[in-house]
Amino acid sequence: MTTEKPLPDPADTPPHATAAAARPRGTVTDPAALAPTWPEEFAERYRAAGWWRGETFGGMLRERAAAHPDRVAVVDPATDRRWTYGELDARADRLAAGMLARGIAPGERVVVQLPNIAEFFEVVFALFRIGALPVFALPAHRETEIAYFCRFTEAAAYVVAAEHGGYDYRALAAHVRAEVPTLRHVWVAQGDPGEFEALADVAAPAPARPDVPGPAPHDLAFLQLSGGSTGVPKLIPRTHDDYLYSLRGSNEICGVDEHSVYLCVLPAAHNFPLSSPGTLGALYAGARVVLCPQPGPDTAFPLIEREGVTLTGLVPPLALLWTRAAETTSHDLGSLDVLLVGGAKFSEEAARRVRPALGCALQQVFGMAEGLVNYTRLDDPEETVVTTQGRPISPDDEIRVVDDADDDLPPGATGHLLTRGPYTIRGYWNAPEHNARSFTADGFYRTGDIVRLTDTGHLVVEGRAKDQINRGGEKIAAEEVENHLLAHSAVHDANVVGEPDPYLGERTCAYVILRPGAEPPTALAVKRFVRARGLAAYKVPDRVEFVDAFPHTGVGKISKKDLRAAAAQRPGTP
Repeated sequence: MTTEKPLPDPADTPPHATAAAARPRGTVTDPAALAPTWPEEFAERYRAAGWWRGETFGGMLRERAAAHPDRVAVVDPATDRRWTYGELDARADRLAAGMLARGIAPGERVVVQLPNIAEFFEVVFALFRIGALPVFALPAHRETEIAYFCRFTEAAAYVVAAEHGGYDYRALAAHVRAEVPTLRHVWVAQGDPGEFEALADVAAPAPARPDVPGPAPHDLAFLQLSGGSTGVPKLIPRTHDDYLYSLRGSNEICGVDEHSVYLCVLPAAHNFPLSSPGTLGALYAGARVVLCPQPGPDTAFPLIEREGVTLTGLVPPLALLWTRAAETTSHDLGSLDVLLVGGAKFSEEAARRVRPALGCALQQVFGMAEGLVNYTRLDDPEETVVTTQGRPISPDDEIRVVDDADDDLPPGATGHLLTRGPYTIRGYWNAPEHNARSFTADGFYRTGDIVRLTDTGHLVVEGRAKDQINRGGEKIAAEEVENHLLAHSAVHDANVVGEPDPYLGERTCAYVILRPGAEPPTALAVKRFVRARGLAAYKVPDRVEFVDAFPHTGVGKISKKDLRAAAAQRPGTP
């Protein structure tokens, strides 16, 4: 049952919006009605402890801009732009006013799919000012995912770049807009907008401020994507108060202050580069964010030297690439103090290479967009840093390691990780069935990770319980890929598993049974078929193997454990 509230009457539109195209009459689903939240006793506890301080993202930026308007906030090397805090604040205001003029109401959802460009921050802070919710999509997502996000959230707008990485997002937007009736606007942040409106034309003339009260600290701030294990990602509702606390805590642990320079290497909408401590952590501290157009060392190393970058975050495959490249680089990386590695488990052998190769401290990060984040500390012994995945941000992060029956295990035992705390959600967006499976009755989140807890309180990640593949930090739901494989006319059945890979950690192997009498396709043809169905490239199986039958368990279920074991024995086949 959802709660609905009337849309604002066009007659009440602020003066700067009177010439705007009025949004259609109707209703906006109240986002709070779709997002489970913390019981009041926990909310009171977190406020009393000082974790939740009554802040909002829009207010945070306003305060930083007032305190140091001329300090550089965002550097966009691809377009040679350097925005100060004062400029970013004013741009967010103007864009928010323009969005309001086009009928974007508080509580509405806007899918944001942008590469690492300055407009990413202009857009999200404009939406924060309104109280509309960014839905963070990744540049790699294609029609299958974007249409789902827009439809499921009843998105009112979709923000893209014209092109990126050789892909035309305007064509994608045209397909999605035709499929999703709620999608009223497509705004193009860079390049020729084609049939859509340029984002620059949306902003109201200067000076302008959005004529809305703005969200409350306990209101939803945005929706993130879960890694997911059963198809397209679930949506993660984050509030201003809970997420801002995770930024403060991360900054304290990672030593981020106003003198820091954070290099955003991974896609900006990922939770890791957003908040651990990430770009938003850097902006919270009044530091400088440098956007890296490409993650490779050929692009990143010159930026580290030029901008005096002090910290950045990488997934393990990139960290391995960087450590190798650092051996022969001519660029001065001496400003780099801290490298954070997360998104997938970092092997001990690889972790030991970081300090000798890059001359900086390593911090391992283990966390999830649903909440809990663990860091090794800067003063941890080297053995702890290279052999564990850290300990939680907050004293109020509750950790349980349990067996299959949810009974607590003794310290040092390996089991399922359950957690709850001041920045771990209490449920997914509009997903009651998932929530019943993913959360205990008393609010603990079932992370799906298999861990053990050391006597120092550090976690060691041993694997995943969920049927999910972690390919270099990109989470792939096996069921989603299987469904696309099953759409092939020659495929009778399919199972997708992860297999070990020294570079990515895991890659995907699709076991396929063909229909009797069908013209057998090649493995390459199957891959092309999946790619042509509009799936993100990282989800296309790395390897396709044709088999006559699948192994089964004693109770007749398909044994993915045996399939994974088989894949591990013969990796490398295309």
